[in-house]
Amino acid sequence: MTVRSLFPTLFYEGDLANAALVANLAEACRAIAAEDRAGQRWSREHGYRGYTSYASLDDLPRRDPNFADLVRLLDRHVIRFAAEAALEFARKPKLDSLWINVLKPGGAHSGHLHPHSAISGTVYVAVPPGSGALRLEDPRLPMMMAAPSRSGTFHFAEPSEGSVFLWESWLRHEVMPGTGRQERISISFNYR
Repeated sequence: MTVRSLFPTLFYEGDLANAALVANLAEACRAIAAEDRAGQRWSREHGYRGYTSYASLDDLPRRDPNFADLVRLLDRHVIRFAAEAALEFARKPKLDSLWINVLKPGGAHSGHLHPHSAISGTVYVAVPPGSGALRLEDPRLPMMMAAPSRSGTFHFAEPSEGSVFLWESWLRHEVMPGTGRQERISISFNYR
């Protein structure tokens, strides 16, 4: 008898390996979050517990050189992941969007995916104790109809400061509520 694993779902876990950049990014994220009135308003109007620049800023690498340094490092991580996942791009993957997330204690982000992108990810710059994990959903879940329950339907990825998580953009994921008392800061992005 032979049992094979077909069509695996790959998830990349890396590290920026640059503590100074992580500290600079945390400071830059806090400063931008304090100044970005449009992002604050959007976050409030959409029930986001904290701040996100998702709908307000699209120029972070030009706005602050720390984000430009981050993009150069992310490009390398994305190329490694794309090769491991056997993704055949006609050209090198290109950053499409990059945004800041500052989640207050208890903050979460419900299940979603990132349409119109190929690779998505998050880098973590402030991860205090009790920060919520990233929960990834088995992509077969909607098709399991009468299947018996099984373990492994969800995977919980616990970040630390400097963690780089990457996945294919169709993979449904969510940020679990944090139980800590401090803000969790991350930077999310999409490549096409």
